[in-house]
Amino acid sequence: MLISTSKLNSILDDPNLIIADARSFKEYSDGHIPGAVHLDLFAFHWIDTSTEGIGNFNRQAQRLLSILGVTPEKKVVFYDSVSGMLAARGVWMLMYFSHRDVVMLDGGITKWQSENLPTETRSNAFKPSDFSGTIEPAIITGFGHIRDNLDTLKILDVRSPGEYDGSTIRAARSGHIPNSFNIDWSQNLREDGTLKSDEELSQMYAFPKDAQIVTYCQGAYRAANSFLALKKLGFEDVRVYLGSWGEWGNRLDLPVDK
Repeated sequence: MLISTSKLNSILDDPNLIIADARSFKEYSDGHIPGAVHLDLFAFHWIDTSTEGIGNFNRQAQRLLSILGVTPEKKVVFYDSVSGMLAARGVWMLMYFSHRDVVMLDGGITKWQSENLPTETRSNAFKPSDFSGTIEPAIITGFGHIRDNLDTLKILDVRSPGEYDGSTIRAARSGHIPNSFNIDWSQNLREDGTLKSDEELSQMYAFPKDAQIVTYCQGAYRAANSFLALKKLGFEDVRVYLGSWGEWGNRLDLPVDK
């Protein structure tokens, strides 16, 4: 799920390559990897994981990935400033639609520029497709599944400690999902913005490989990064809670701990 800067630089001329810059448009305009298109994934929050809500998310995501131009033979690379949450969200979304040839640029454009690799400032146009994909339900979850399985799931809250303990309020209620434990997603990264090694990550995520894990944050972006870290370690049953705290913390019918 990762590609190095040197490997990406060596395949820039591949006609079946899509490079998606997931940062803000200003950052993209200031300089991006040659051939990259701009797709600010942070603009697409989704906090309704009812059956109808997931169906609507599926349709919106399919349209978005069609604009990006995804087809079965395409290799898709997402990047942001580091091995961050925006690129991870893009990788998770394509995995959700069973497109396996998708990776995140390890270290992002920060590492790319530190190695004096080429950049450009002109905008690149999309080459839209008619993408549908095949939904992979095993890597997504909603509030109902979590509420009904609080005692059996390993629920990983990847927000900041302040959000977890309730001192930082970003919804109608503060706190965390009952029985969840907190490992801030930023601990997945080294100081240079690359993802930590398996050995380093294993020290953080020291639980059985057959555990049923759910990751969540505020809007399922940071949660996607921790999802990738866990999958990199070989955990099989990992799901991203799409609605995350943006849904759970604003629903008064769901339990909360502090």
